[in-house]
Amino acid sequence: MTNPPHHDAASPRDLVGIGIGPCNLSLAALAHPLAELDAVFYDQRPGFDWHPGLLIDGATVQVPFLADLVTFADPTSPWSFLNYLKTRGRLFPFYFAERFHIQRAEYDGYCRWVAENLPALSFRHQVDAVRWNSERDVFEVDFTQLGADGEAEALGRTYTRNVVIGIGTAPYVPDPLKPLVDAPGVPVIHAADYLEHRSTLLAADHVTVVGSGQSGAEVFLDLLRHRPAGREKLHWIGRSEAFAPMEYSKLGLEHFTPDYTRYFHSLAEPVRDRLIAAQWQLHKGIDAGTLAAIHDELYRRSLHGGWPDAVLTPGVLVRTAGRIATTKVELHLEHLQQGTRTRLTTGAVVLATGYRERSLDRILAGLDPYMRRDSGERPRIDEEFRLVLDPSVTGSAYVQNAELHTHGVGAPDLGLAAWRSATILNSLTGDDPYPPATRTAFTTFGLQDARPRIPRARQALRLTPLVEGR
Repeated sequence: MTNPPHHDAASPRDLVGIGIGPCNLSLAALAHPLAELDAVFYDQRPGFDWHPGLLIDGATVQVPFLADLVTFADPTSPWSFLNYLKTRGRLFPFYFAERFHIQRAEYDGYCRWVAENLPALSFRHQVDAVRWNSERDVFEVDFTQLGADGEAEALGRTYTRNVVIGIGTAPYVPDPLKPLVDAPGVPVIHAADYLEHRSTLLAADHVTVVGSGQSGAEVFLDLLRHRPAGREKLHWIGRSEAFAPMEYSKLGLEHFTPDYTRYFHSLAEPVRDRLIAAQWQLHKGIDAGTLAAIHDELYRRSLHGGWPDAVLTPGVLVRTAGRIATTKVELHLEHLQQGTRTRLTTGAVVLATGYRERSLDRILAGLDPYMRRDSGERPRIDEEFRLVLDPSVTGSAYVQNAELHTHGVGAPDLGLAAWRSATILNSLTGDDPYPPATRTAFTTFGLQDARPRIPRARQALRLTPLVEGR
């Protein structure tokens, strides 16, 4: 076995991060100035990328640029988006552009810049297992070091007092369509791979987009803009009762504050489950600007008479699907309100059917005997994003973007990334390198205050003093 360079294999680290998406990249950026914190982050990919298949020209991030990796925890951090612009000589152009919401490609470039300059990140490292070593009171993290071709080159093991799992989400394909995705012939692709297959989709005689969220709207708009007027041959269907705008009122957005997250965590499990299902429009609706752009494009195509050859139908479920020879796909549809059924023949399908949290079971199988679960067999997660483990485990295992069932709609939200990372670092160090805000919303959620109480009980790392001034 080999271990990462410049580290004594027998000496436990303070923290090992598993996965390097925006959440753990935020944590790594905020951990960087904490000189006494020995941390390393692993990811099996060759480098950072963020939804590369959906970096459609003009598509924007749905949170303001202030929701970068660090600003809400430390506006003076060198890893802020504004400092990224400064290093690129683009601060004045951004200032004059007056853009509050930046393009996805720009956010991806910003994150790549951070990832390329942080020393604690180790790409091409696939984490295989995490176990608790009760004799040494540390976690064992086994990994495989990958070569440029993705093949295994060496095995390694790192010991650590704490771990944080941020493996993110994976594209979701509904069961009726799974057999079609991997089969050759007619393209049936997830929106996550849209740009890779865009030229093929534009050349198809008819395209159906399935999914009535933001990704579906962006894909439909891009196809619409690049297919000939009067011969668009597009269908857009989704299960939601309407192509509904995302809740973006100022008080509505307070559901994405630490205040609401703490309130949600304090609720009973059945109440939380009901709320998650009911609050879909807070995070699964469509940006009003995107809806307006779609309508504008459709209207423009009707100026000289006639209607564009595009069908937009919400409230539709894909029951089953199959191939017709090698050139067509047949979708069996049901309208959920009418109770009617029909068939749709199409030349290509884009599945904008969203993402699901990746299961922690494989990586954390070695911790299963210690894990505490709720009535739905989901991991219990405390207010500070720690898995609730047996008291015999003296280390902490934190999670990022795997806590929707315990922390609510803000779990995957980029706007809470810096606050969540700061919460984890405050908890892990037993100090407050990033002092928490005592209030973050005008709304008072509940009759009992769920805001943090000082002092808070934490498990300290017993580090030597942190950098002066923190």
